[in-house]
Amino acid sequence: EIVLVVDVSNSMLAEDVEPSRMERTRYALTQLIEGMTEDGIGLVAFAEEPLVVMPTSTEYRMAKSKVKSLSPSLLANQGTNLHKAIETAALCFTSKKEDAKNRVMILITDGEAHDNGVIEAAKRAADDGIIICCIGIGNPDGTTIKIGGEYVQDEEGKYVVSKLNEALLQEIANIGDGIYTRSSNEEFGLGTI
Repeated sequence: EIVLVVDVSNSMLAEDVEPSRMERTRYALTQLIEGMTEDGIGLVAFAEEPLVVMPTSTEYRMAKSKVKSLSPSLLANQGTNLHKAIETAALCFTSKKEDAKNRVMILITDGEAHDNGVIEAAKRAADDGIIICCIGIGNPDGTTIKIGGEYVQDEEGKYVVSKLNEALLQEIANIGDGIYTRSSNEEFGLGTI
């Protein structure tokens, strides 16, 4: 079983990965699902709160349809709450803990977390026999975000910059006995995983 955990916060609209982090993610996930034959797939979107978009299933046509719906407009409250996303995704597996190596969570995010408890949530998932792999999408140096053709600014009028937090994602993958890879225009990272 694979549970895809996808960041749909506004930072995923950044264009440091072409055409944008969000569009690139949707395309890569569609390609992954098209290659599946008998594995269960689940989908959790998250920003400030997580949302189970699709429970674990082998309904691949529905999964592709749900992937197409992924966008920041899916969730009202923006932010990036990784620990709630990991906790929610861990509940989506239907297999037992004893089925180790058959329960994989793939976390796709820029890792720009605004919450505490991420490491503890990853440890609990790993203790429950879940392998956690992370795909970092974005640029560690940061990039601005456009919504509706306008650059996003904070309350002080400064442009909001989204930076990939690779150190956090590598730590989560290490705890989850998985791997971390950074997405690029050439390779999204699912092939590596």
